[in-house]
Amino acid sequence: MITVHHRTTTIDGRTVFYREAGNPSNPVIVLLHGFPTSSFMFRHLIPALADSYYVIAPDHLGFGLSDAPSVDDYEYTFEHLTDTTDALLNQLGLDRYALYVQDYGAPIGWRLALRHPEAVTAIITQNGNAYEAGFVRAFWDGLFAYATTPDAETEPGVRAALSLESTKWQYLNGVEDPSVVSPDTWTHDQALLDRPGNDLVQLALFRDYPSNVALYPAVHEYFRSSQVPLLAVWGARDGIFAADGATAFAADLPDTEIHLLPSGHFALESHLDAITGYIRGFLARVGI
Repeated sequence: MITVHHRTTTIDGRTVFYREAGNPSNPVIVLLHGFPTSSFMFRHLIPALADSYYVIAPDHLGFGLSDAPSVDDYEYTFEHLTDTTDALLNQLGLDRYALYVQDYGAPIGWRLALRHPEAVTAIITQNGNAYEAGFVRAFWDGLFAYATTPDAETEPGVRAALSLESTKWQYLNGVEDPSVVSPDTWTHDQALLDRPGNDLVQLALFRDYPSNVALYPAVHEYFRSSQVPLLAVWGARDGIFAADGATAFAADLPDTEIHLLPSGHFALESHLDAITGYIRGFLARVGI
């Protein structure tokens, strides 16, 4: 049985929680979670990989069991969340690692790769977007409208994304058999979303989301210049990031390995074994 450690450390005076498993002498995989979850989304994937890899999965500030300072005490941007992740990896002495990115984990991962291209050995993106083709407009148009003009007209629409109904939808949309998705997932995430002041945290990150799109040209140039090995394993029925977001990687990385699964945004909940198998095969083929 694989032992998973649940640890905390201090970064710039704030507590950061992370999950850790495996032998530190093995190749490293850093798992970066999305909205509205935490490293909890990797609770099954970590032990599935840790016999062969050293696996680290942090909770971003404002999520999970990491500190969630108020918006008055901390400026919530994706650049600042990357600063914290970067500092954690530096503190742990990790200077070579594969990245697994999902949702919000993607823009954090892209920033890490732009800062330290020599550190990233491979990328696994599971519904972690890097192309405008991936945006499902029915989901994103309201968020971009709010980010452009945050006011009483645009805010109610994005606040709906913080509701239990929306969190549950994120887990179940596109899933072939919803009964395989544990209600613990959306119940756990919602309890943390509902903490006092966390709505303002999430609204701040919504307003900052266009900074990720502005970064895409630099990310694409990084892909073209580095030809980093990349696996896109994607819930093809995702109502947030469409399958076109997975196939788009091949434009800049012709050797991209792409697998489209009959699932949604949180495909790990329904296709853990398939995704684990694809990851293991991919990393073996690229020599990691």
